[in-house]
Amino acid sequence: MRIAVIGSGNVGAALGLGWARVGHTVTFGLRRPAEDPIRERAGAAQADIQLATVAEALRNDLIVLAVPYTALAGIIEQGPSLQGKILVDCTNPIGPGLTLSVGHTSSGAEQLAALAPGAKVVKAFNTTGYENMERPDYKEQKLAMFLCGDDADANATVATLAYDLGFDPVDAGPLSIARYLEPLAMLWIDMAIKQDKGRDFGFAFLRRS
Repeated sequence: MRIAVIGSGNVGAALGLGWARVGHTVTFGLRRPAEDPIRERAGAAQADIQLATVAEALRNDLIVLAVPYTALAGIIEQGPSLQGKILVDCTNPIGPGLTLSVGHTSSGAEQLAALAPGAKVVKAFNTTGYENMERPDYKEQKLAMFLCGDDADANATVATLAYDLGFDPVDAGPLSIARYLEPLAMLWIDMAIKQDKGRDFGFAFLRRS
């Protein structure tokens, strides 16, 4: 699969390089492609990654947004029409003091959908830290990767990408469910950082068979 990842920070690198290692072709959309150190981190995955400007990467049909929430509007403005494209929103609307700045009647993902009319927005890869994106296995138990979106086919595509990284993908429903997934991310952040429980934990989805 051809995937564009906007951003090469901890989350973008963990996701993009992880997909490259399992055989996907990944284009990183970067502000300064020639200067970015992402290739130094790529290792064996280097042959399967390409570097491009943000505007060039936005021409892809599957785009993963791994940037700060506050950067989304500026990034969307750089691209062509996103009509029909899959936009995977990994962001969380975090305000001062690690608080949630959007919630209850909307979500960051729904605001993104308003910025990119016609795009198939899927909320995913926002409920845990980048360390778990690199290693989502806990002995015999896989971490859950909750996702939501209004297009069933787009959700299924993103679920496959989560599975390819080693997650247990869980389709939680329509995009409005992001109003719950973003607070779930804040629970992980609060426990990991404010409560000093460390970053080596995550959430699982257990099924009684």
